Amino acid sequence: MADNISPQKKEHDEIASGRLLGLAGELYDQFTDEVVPNVSLPSRTKANIEYSEDSDVWVYGDRETERSAKTVKGAFQLLKTSHVIDFLVKNHLGQNRGSTLRELYYISENWDIAKFREQPESDRLIEDLEIISGLQREYFHMRPEEDGATMFGPIRLREETKRGDRIIHCQEDIGESGYQIPFNVENIEFLDTDAKFIIAVETGGMYARLIENGFDERNDAILVHLKGQPARSTRRIIKRMNEEMNIPVVVFTDGDPWSYRIFASVAYGAIKSAHLSEHMATPGAQFVGVQPSDIVEYELSTDKLTDKDVAALRSELTDPRFASDYWKEQINLQLEINKKAEQQAFAGKGLDFVTDRYLPERLTDLGIL
Repeated sequence: MADNISPQKKEHDEIASGRLLGLAGELYDQFTDEVVPNVSLPSRTKANIEYSEDSDVWVYGDRETERSAKTVKGAFQLLKTSHVIDFLVKNHLGQNRGSTLRELYYISENWDIAKFREQPESDRLIEDLEIISGLQREYFHMRPEEDGATMFGPIRLREETKRGDRIIHCQEDIGESGYQIPFNVENIEFLDTDAKFIIAVETGGMYARLIENGFDERNDAILVHLKGQPARSTRRIIKRMNEEMNIPVVVFTDGDPWSYRIFASVAYGAIKSAHLSEHMATPGAQFVGVQPSDIVEYELSTDKLTDKDVAALRSELTDPRFASDYWKEQINLQLEINKKAEQQAFAGKGLDFVTDRYLPERLTDLGIL
């Protein structure tokens, strides 16, 4: 099976194998040099993200934590790291196989004292290997458990699959559920497009509304369903279309603090995966709404902010990703009115209101239309 892969995949596998074995070699050299084995990793906290002038995204700063065999816990972590590297190199990269994050957790049941106690532990170790190697987990053939999001619009692409290449037009060749984004979007080549912009939509209901109302056809738009907090593959394909096809990006979410973080993960990068921001974040992405000011202007149906909502909004006021005057103004307004609204609240103005009035006006304000 390992021979039935493209030259690009082979190159990626060689890079991944080389870096993973390089880490194992460093640990071995520490043993032979009578140095206590250890690895250093960036601290994955809000306090340790900083703005990169080179890439216009938020990345980890200089604060580090150490995994060291000086402690029993640290020794077990390095033991488990060695087992994972061995498994990935021999099974995934050596045999062109793949596993989900959940499967990796169960696979470790056969590793005696190196087995994981819970899945979050194995998930974090894969993230550690991403940071150390500088590669995305897709290079290791690690898959997420959930299916990918979908997109719909005027773009034609070639997807490399195990059953050969497929050329797909994401309007003409698919149903209204859209083209399902694969977990590894590096296997996609963009061929051509008529799209003027990409609109990333948080909820399935609004995504379906835009398709039903023909928003993509009337405005030459690619619609991407984020499915709530977007998967890495979703953020990656948005970034690739933006950079490689020069298509501007806007993000349309609910009007609450958790949805603003969805926008931030698309535009600036997520705190948990700041080591991948340069691969996944689209710094030119703009926020369409729902804005707190829209709640006031359009008198939308609302819910009262919960205590958790208020705490989240106050936290965002200290989050460097929301440090602009625009976000400070909008967040402070929301705290003042003590209200939040869903995208579907526009339906109270009529089923066509969002596509005939709200989005055209907002997109014009943003210079997209």
